[in-house]
Amino acid sequence: MTHPNPPDWSAPELAVTQATPVWFDEALAWPLESAFVEVEGCPVHYLRWSSPAQGAPERGILFVHGGAAHANWWRFIAPLLARRYRVAALDLSGMGDSGRREVYDARQGSAEMLAVAAAAELGPRPFVVGHSFGGYMTMRLAAIHGQDLGGAVIVDSPIRPPGEDESATPRRALSLERQYPSFEIAVERFRLMPPQECANPFLVEFIARHSVRERDGGWSWKFDVNAMGARRWDEPFAEHLGNMNCKRALIYGADSALVDRRIAAHMAGIMGPSAPVVEIPQAHHHLLLDQPFAFVTALDALLSTWLATGA
Repeated sequence: MTHPNPPDWSAPELAVTQATPVWFDEALAWPLESAFVEVEGCPVHYLRWSSPAQGAPERGILFVHGGAAHANWWRFIAPLLARRYRVAALDLSGMGDSGRREVYDARQGSAEMLAVAAAAELGPRPFVVGHSFGGYMTMRLAAIHGQDLGGAVIVDSPIRPPGEDESATPRRALSLERQYPSFEIAVERFRLMPPQECANPFLVEFIARHSVRERDGGWSWKFDVNAMGARRWDEPFAEHLGNMNCKRALIYGADSALVDRRIAAHMAGIMGPSAPVVEIPQAHHHLLLDQPFAFVTALDALLSTWLATGA
């Protein structure tokens, strides 16, 4: 099997030009492995963070990115948890540095997540944390394979009350192939979706620099426009949310354009009274960029509680 070549993570063009805090620099310096696992004929790329040699943790976390995103969205989050958990993040097929398929569906996403959890040696019953599109993939995984998970955390992935329109605007925007004449121009054109401000612009720049690849004489985004097609959305996600066969929780941004308190309450009703719902203040949809420490604190508290109660 021929694997795509992931970038050199130390390449000069990937370095953030804005001033960065010490915690971010230390997170990027954490020992990191880039690897592939074949899933149904497609090479799936993942990142794995090393745990300290002494007293390596037994339980693992798999991070799942949003639509048209990639594993590097977790590069500054995962190391903050790597002393207490085995940690990995994948590129779903058609996104990031994974290979492309002729046809994509959510079933493949579940297979890819399970394969990466095994290849990355995340241990028995790992926790899965999915943001946005990755949250929907996590709902399906937990509904069908929940007995093999310690728990599932859905991060700002809305399930709206019946009768409300599920906006396809972000998906339409991701259906257009764009190409730019240079790497730097592509980075300058990067925008978060849905649009939002971010108090940590160095994190947005970091994501932008890891979202571009050279292709066909120009520079384009690291995703196949077909990867966000209808078949990956053709699932009863509201049913999956209610059928998640493991511990479950919702984390969302207080200022999110996609999940508000009314939607969070609706989702809480589906998940049941034992499922925590955590609102992150001063955070939009991309809350791991807005409030990385608050997000990690909330996530660590959830997982610690679950472990203490037998997850």
